[in-house]
Amino acid sequence: MKNNQFAQKSVNLNTVKQELAQIGFDPVEIENSKNVADAFGKLLKKALVNVNGKTSQIEKLNNLLATPDQQLGNYLVNNGEINQQVFYLVALQLLQFQADVDFKINDPISAMKKINLAYIPKAAKWNKNDLLKAWYLLLTTHTKNGQTYLDHLANQGFFKGISKEHPLFFNGKAQAIFEPNDLIYETVYVETDTDSDKDGNADLIKVEITRPKTSFKLGTLYTASPYDQGTNDDWGERMTHNVDKPLARKEPDDTTYSDIQYQKQPQKFSTRKTMGFSDHATEHHTPKPGYTLNDYFLMRGYAVVYSAGIGTKDSDGIQTCGSHAQTDATVAVIEWINHKRRAFTNRTDNIEIKADWSNGNVAMTGRSYLGTLANAAATTGVDGLKTIISEAAISSWYDYYRENGLVMAPGGFQGEDADVLAAETFSRSLNLGDNLKIRPFFDRYLASMKNLMDRTTGNYNEFWDERNYRNDVSNIKADVLIVQGLNDWNVKPVNAAKLWQEIFHLPINKKIILHQGQHIYINAFRSFDFNDIVNMWISHELYDVDNDVMEQIPDMIVQDNVKPETWTKQKSWLDNSGKKYYLNQHGLTDTSETGQLTYHDQLDQAEFKQYRTSPQKWAKDLLDQNGSIEANQLLFKTPNLTEDQIISGFPKLHLRIATSKNVGLLSARLVDYGEANRLNVTPTTLVPKGLLLGHKWYTDDLREFTLNKHPTPSKMISFGHINLQNRHSSYQNDELVPHQFYDIDLTFQPTFYHLPAGRKLGLVLYGTDFQMTQRGNQKIDYTIDLENSYLQIPHK
Repeated sequence: MKNNQFAQKSVNLNTVKQELAQIGFDPVEIENSKNVADAFGKLLKKALVNVNGKTSQIEKLNNLLATPDQQLGNYLVNNGEINQQVFYLVALQLLQFQADVDFKINDPISAMKKINLAYIPKAAKWNKNDLLKAWYLLLTTHTKNGQTYLDHLANQGFFKGISKEHPLFFNGKAQAIFEPNDLIYETVYVETDTDSDKDGNADLIKVEITRPKTSFKLGTLYTASPYDQGTNDDWGERMTHNVDKPLARKEPDDTTYSDIQYQKQPQKFSTRKTMGFSDHATEHHTPKPGYTLNDYFLMRGYAVVYSAGIGTKDSDGIQTCGSHAQTDATVAVIEWINHKRRAFTNRTDNIEIKADWSNGNVAMTGRSYLGTLANAAATTGVDGLKTIISEAAISSWYDYYRENGLVMAPGGFQGEDADVLAAETFSRSLNLGDNLKIRPFFDRYLASMKNLMDRTTGNYNEFWDERNYRNDVSNIKADVLIVQGLNDWNVKPVNAAKLWQEIFHLPINKKIILHQGQHIYINAFRSFDFNDIVNMWISHELYDVDNDVMEQIPDMIVQDNVKPETWTKQKSWLDNSGKKYYLNQHGLTDTSETGQLTYHDQLDQAEFKQYRTSPQKWAKDLLDQNGSIEANQLLFKTPNLTEDQIISGFPKLHLRIATSKNVGLLSARLVDYGEANRLNVTPTTLVPKGLLLGHKWYTDDLREFTLNKHPTPSKMISFGHINLQNRHSSYQNDELVPHQFYDIDLTFQPTFYHLPAGRKLGLVLYGTDFQMTQRGNQKIDYTIDLENSYLQIPHK
């Protein structure tokens, strides 16, 4: 295995001694030890958390080796010296690595280098200061099971007797000193600045707080999750749209952005009159595992807040799928935590309660819709929001449900749309009495939404402009940490990339992490210290810990797609120059040639039925050049590459294309061709429940991206789609005359892809995408003018 730790901070000797002292490893006691071996023994015995008595301690130490032929307990009794070889043979065992699998007992240093573990380079006899520096470094080093050695000790109860008056920071990160029985569970109701259900009153939303019992003012991790109070999966299934519809002809127009720009309208509604105040909540929620990153931080001295928002169970309002009303409600919770908004103990008595446990600082967390609302909140510039950790998050809902004038499914969810998601998350319906009152209004809203979102043209319009958070990026004051999967075809990489471009020159701190997974969380991976990175980040953001996090953590971290367990810092992503490949009958080459090639979109009914029920088979046949659909695509390949290439940024395609009808679409996939054991995009579970989040607390599965055991012939790198009537913009309809050639530019999903020597880069052109576009199975022929067609690949 290989360890990648970006949040392991180097500190000077004074800091080593100060921080060791505060967690119970007394440097004075070490200095007064009779020799270095005796000092090492004292450190080790302190780390035997649940072992008391000298005999038991020696027995436990003798389970470890100090040298290839000496048990550790006996060695410490009979020797006065410690050197690099002894310390790191012991360290590898403490870090749970396995002899003859991960290391050789006669050569621990080679294993430290191979696994990429930090170590003290001094090989000769150590003094006590060398020992202290090495011990400090060991405590901050990851075990084989994905957490620091100090976390491993904490999970056994190392901090049971320590003061819990305030969070404890070690190496710039909060430590798990709190216990589950220290937690308080409260429910309040925050008054918002929106009236989404049009009842004349400000919407009241339910907020659930979990926090450690302490008098210290706490920083808060806030997750806005529309799913948190339940979902209507059956309702969503019934509402899913039929995608077996022909591509519609759009009347040409000269629409400009100003014609479809969203303008927020003022609302009029009543607010509540405070009838009294309370120091404590009168409603409480049941403990339950949530986002495991949040659970991890509960034991480290942070409050965690969840709110499902408007239109959810026990809250007012309706679900609007990304509208300004939803953003306003999300922000209201931050304002209450920041002492600038009212909340009440229940929905009726108007007894106000303050967040008197809060220091006013908020970090928003969560993936997908949850991260999306973090993006939305950040673009308001709300006070108190210090940072967002935006994981696989939408920055424009048009980029989620549409693309270049086409209706587009999020990967794996054909037929879903904004109205479907609104219905699925409208958990007010789960309270039947409340549903009786609100349902007629919400049904009318859904009917209006269906019309406004426009599945007929697929164009960008006022509905989507309201849901484009990038319009308000200039308001962002919070620091931003973006996390995005490069194989996430649900919330596609363009959402992260365009947000990154927009915030790049803002006067805020910003970082981005790109992994090779799909639509997943990455906080439980063995090879990557994501939890530590976030810990260091929010310790600074919410508690003002001076830990040099902005210098310590690279601005950009990318997981390699060829070498397992390899994460590297990079300087750039989206601003790389490109190499031009021309399309010709022999593949992708450096020179252009004249000629034309044609492909068709229509399949016979048997094939169409097969692929509509099995889109995954269609995708495999498309890339593998299955003969049954060969006429429905054009494939271009480079020769075998003579050296590795890094594709970094937005690949772009320029085509001169004609269609046999007055409608048409272009779909394209960029492909890695060549038999290889590729990295799985779905992580492998290494140890179920193998990651402990605190002492006697929740667990998470320890995971890792592993190589596929069976070679595959190809892998999609990226893709793009465009309606041929939207050549200039997604809101303007262009003329499309049959058999007339038009120049068209298509930008692919951004990527960061390592293409090894010996592979081929491929380009597949086709029409209907059974996984994402509507499937009209129309009789349309497409012709490419090769001389005026080329592919632009961004290279590092």
